Amino acid sequence: MSLSCAALLRADGPQLRHPGLTLFADLRFDIRPGLTLVRGGDGRGKTSLMRLMAGDLQPDAGRIERTAPELFWFDPRDPGLDDVGLRAWLAQQRQGFSHWDAQRELQLLTAFDLTQHLDKTFFMVSTGTRRKIGLVAAFASGAALTLLDTPYAALDASARDVVSQQLDDAARQSVRAVVVADFELPPGLEATPLSGLIDLGD
Repeated sequence: MSLSCAALLRADGPQLRHPGLTLFADLRFDIRPGLTLVRGGDGRGKTSLMRLMAGDLQPDAGRIERTAPELFWFDPRDPGLDDVGLRAWLAQQRQGFSHWDAQRELQLLTAFDLTQHLDKTFFMVSTGTRRKIGLVAAFASGAALTLLDTPYAALDASARDVVSQQLDDAARQSVRAVVVADFELPPGLEATPLSGLIDLGD
């Protein structure tokens, strides 16, 4: 992806400080259209960095500047979702994004076999189903910047294939940026071009 594409997010030395530990010292990067991988082992701060990019956390030093007009971020473990119906949540997301792709939403609901679960609440469904409904919204949202933390976790093989197809498509976008945090480059994306790699180490 050309470096002339405008950055949708810039990180200039953001830090999170804990007793005896500082995360992300001297970390600087731009997020541009296409697919960016945040790679790192256990305890390297992948989720914390994603939350910084999403605005859920504020850095103790440095800064993160988001210029993307719309941001999608979803935490399937959020207990605040427990009493929310999946159908109602999707409707809310549909209203919140100006470039929502209704056709892609329907295709993904079918591909992930979710239609049977839409009248349930988040509390009633598995972790994998919670993640799938979030992925439907992520890929259908049309958001300029989409953040996905370990999107393959708790998914079956067929669902993983769907995610890989969607991410491969995202990698070839000239306007939208998708950031994936995971331990390594997910299977199925070996031939997929990356617009950026943020390596937090092992």
